[in-house]
Amino acid sequence: MGVTRVRLAGEVAIVTGAAQGLGAAIADALESEGARVGRTDIRGAEIELDVRDRASVEHAVEEVVRTLGEPTILVNNAGLSRFGPSETLPEEHWQLVVDVDLTGVFRCSQVVGARMLAAGRGAIVNIASVAAQTGFPGRVAYSAAKAGVVGLTRTLGSEWASRGVRVNAVAPGYVRTALVEHALESGFLSEEGVRWRTPAGDLAAPAQIAAAVVFLASPEASYITGETLFVDGGYNAYGAPAPASTRIEPITYT
Repeated sequence: MGVTRVRLAGEVAIVTGAAQGLGAAIADALESEGARVGRTDIRGAEIELDVRDRASVEHAVEEVVRTLGEPTILVNNAGLSRFGPSETLPEEHWQLVVDVDLTGVFRCSQVVGARMLAAGRGAIVNIASVAAQTGFPGRVAYSAAKAGVVGLTRTLGSEWASRGVRVNAVAPGYVRTALVEHALESGFLSEEGVRWRTPAGDLAAPAQIAAAVVFLASPEASYITGETLFVDGGYNAYGAPAPASTRIEPITYT
């Protein structure tokens, strides 16, 4: 019989936006590797946390410390989007997306990171997106915020590494979550189009993204910091003017 590895035994993790979808899958994966996980969300999770409110973040972290112990892993997963033409996008939609998807990541990283720095160890994994590096019409606030997350990750990862705290990010492509399924069903997103554009030929399962988060949070990634790992089936790398699944045939030169 093989030996089952439990890479995160003794670790205490906080996952934001963990009530459903990708956040729930990440929390499940961390627990399966032995971590004690504080599942937080604005509603529907065991610990209430609104990333727009510093007092809410501080209270949630204190609750995790009281019930589970000092956090050694933070996954900044909470996020949302608002869609529309850039020239008419209401400013309040921009502010909301940036406050949750970018400032919320900084806010949680600052509160939890201070405790990690005091302890001299910790790993933070931010959830970015392929939208950080690829133009997505109609998603200007989301794309800008996720690009900011990549920049934030580089800076914190560089600044805190010498003090024992690693900061990295995972940038998913399209993932089969309830939100994406709703977009597919409503016609806002084309599954055929996503498959056409993705070399791997399909959307990701939440567990595939969660596996990358676990890796970056684990000792196996102890020499990685400030990096963004694209887990997108090749979406970000692809650039040919043909379906990504097209087979390359040899060319005969005469």
